[in-house]
Amino acid sequence: MAQLIAEIAQRKPEVAALIDERGETTWADLNTRVNRLISGLRAAGLADGDAVAVMSGNRRELFEVTCAYGHGSWVGVPVNWHWSAEELAYVVGDAGAKALIVEDQFADVALAAAESFDDCPVRIVIGDTAPDGWRTYDELLAAGDPAEPDGQLMGGPMFYTSGTTGFPKGVRSALTSTGIDVAVLSLIAASFAGTLQTPPDGVTLLEGPAYHSAQWVFSMFPLYGAASTIVMRHRFDPAETLDLIDRYGVTNIHLVPTQFIRLLKLPDDVRERFDGGSLETVMHGAAPCAPQVKRDMLAWWGPVVTEYYGGTEGGFLAMIPGDEWLERPGSLGRALDTVELRILDDDGVDCPPGTAGQIWFRSKLGNDFEYHNAPDKTASAHTTDGFGTLGDIGYLDDDGYLFMSDRKIDMIISGGVNIYPAEIEGVLVTHPAVADAAVFGIPDDEMGESVLAAVELIDGGDVPDDLAEALRAHVRQHLAGYKVPRTVEVVDSLPRTPTGKLLKRQLRDPYWEGTGRSI
Repeated sequence: MAQLIAEIAQRKPEVAALIDERGETTWADLNTRVNRLISGLRAAGLADGDAVAVMSGNRRELFEVTCAYGHGSWVGVPVNWHWSAEELAYVVGDAGAKALIVEDQFADVALAAAESFDDCPVRIVIGDTAPDGWRTYDELLAAGDPAEPDGQLMGGPMFYTSGTTGFPKGVRSALTSTGIDVAVLSLIAASFAGTLQTPPDGVTLLEGPAYHSAQWVFSMFPLYGAASTIVMRHRFDPAETLDLIDRYGVTNIHLVPTQFIRLLKLPDDVRERFDGGSLETVMHGAAPCAPQVKRDMLAWWGPVVTEYYGGTEGGFLAMIPGDEWLERPGSLGRALDTVELRILDDDGVDCPPGTAGQIWFRSKLGNDFEYHNAPDKTASAHTTDGFGTLGDIGYLDDDGYLFMSDRKIDMIISGGVNIYPAEIEGVLVTHPAVADAAVFGIPDDEMGESVLAAVELIDGGDVPDDLAEALRAHVRQHLAGYKVPRTVEVVDSLPRTPTGKLLKRQLRDPYWEGTGRSI
């Protein structure tokens, strides 16, 4: 049996482990299917340490694959299913993936990407049919042995995050370790369960894409702790979320502030029908939460609402329960016991309490991160004594509570998703009508921020009749849809220093004046 699932499958074999729109998978069946996957992928040629890229929406098969690489000593590469063929091809090549598993609704993107890479021999489609050179997921399962695989060793995910320049970069962290006894993963899972306050044998509701590191952690580690997991794959529906929580007795859920806002905007009668008594932990992060939104959620759902600060690179760095937040509104909490936090100024000197600087962190357990195939980027995100940064700006108060006051000005967070303008700008300037481009975030009541592109046109160039739509279509050809600018504005010239540095703040600041926030 798959080691981390074995005891659960023996203890409650007929209880649902995974639930999605298509049906349920019991713990006994999950164990058997994971065994078959490990066997089938090994037979197909995967060796310890190989990378497996997975491009799938939230569904039960995605979690089966995740359990398989967690036991098979493979590096799992969760792929953002919004990505274009260019982006997918880059990540498969950069990760050195030997297998690509793709859901059938994204097969066209995968086929287009496959024209650009050769060294990925195992190609699997989750669906009824597969093109030439590919196999269906069910065929792979059928070929696998249901018996307990020999030599199970820990594998883990390598998440790709958008970079400030160029294509996304893979983040190798403690979770990415391979070749270690699977029992280590069990210890990590237990540690995370304590940090994330997830009850054993609970019920998890996943309301976000599992290719995102936070959603992955908030669903996989509870699953390893014997929690049944409800996997929602469609767009967030606030009314349905309330119904699912009550119907299944959900104990833990991860949400982002945009989802809070949509829940709060439900009609009074829908909100009044909600019981929510099963909820023990409601975690939120990934984007700043407006204080009034946080107060309204705490008034409705109570102190089970907990906020965290962290990122793919550093994991969870600080956390604050709801009742504690009310005493220090706006705080992200104090550093976890396993983390050191420092606030440094531009000269690398520690800032006194109350003075903002860049937020730096270091694990007391010796864990660290690196950017895959990007040593310069790794070095630039670390101090000489081993502290790392996400690039955010903040301060610590006299009691050690962290407050974030700004972040890398270029990064946009829209609906909890990180968007880096440089890659969008790089596409915009390839349009024949565009001489220069600047992309930045502007306030959006629902999404937090939306993407605006300011463009400088070529003097005397051929400008399309509907320039904005033409530019959106141009970006959409090369990048994921969520990166397409919602707003396009034409400017006479973009402000730049004599050395060519773009003065983006001059463009951005007017949109934020009077909003009471800067991010």
